[in-house]
Amino acid sequence: MTESGGQEQSRWITTVIMSMGLQVMTPPYMTGWLHFKRNHEISTVLQRQQHRVRYSGSVEIGSVIFSLSGVAFILADIQDLVMRGEEQFLERIQKFINIHRNSFLVLSATLHGPQEWNIIFRIQRRFLGSNLHIIPVHNTAETVKLMLTIAKMTSKLCADDIRYKMAMTKAHIMENSPVWKTLQEYQLHCN
Repeated sequence: MTESGGQEQSRWITTVIMSMGLQVMTPPYMTGWLHFKRNHEISTVLQRQQHRVRYSGSVEIGSVIFSLSGVAFILADIQDLVMRGEEQFLERIQKFINIHRNSFLVLSATLHGPQEWNIIFRIQRRFLGSNLHIIPVHNTAETVKLMLTIAKMTSKLCADDIRYKMAMTKAHIMENSPVWKTLQEYQLHCN
């Protein structure tokens, strides 16, 4: 537990299921060196933050699944996508979103230039109306931070806590709002 601004916060730790292709031992020739290095770093960062990382050969290559939160991410490097061809990758994405209800495509590139944004646009257009959310990222730290933030905010305990805090805030605002009091007084005078 840590102290932050007078309020006590507990550390959020969860179980993460990753595809075997993201395991630290994966040889670089399987996915391309840049992709291998980034995925190795993601696995290492999650483990260093004390998350329970489990590997599975039965999930889509490049998948990171937070089962307790109900979210799944598929990681891709835009340069690998350009080199290997889009159509094969789009079929993998389709399979992924058919399996996972709340799915995110995390597209990594050092720089998101016109070519990268064009690829993102084509993917968005192809999967418009589906349950796929596309998130461009630049580095490993950004990738891990966004995955953990989304997973934490969608976990049942955190979501319940957020709903409770929102309800309390709404009640507080309504009780103390001069506009709300004026509307109540106006309603009393009209009746």
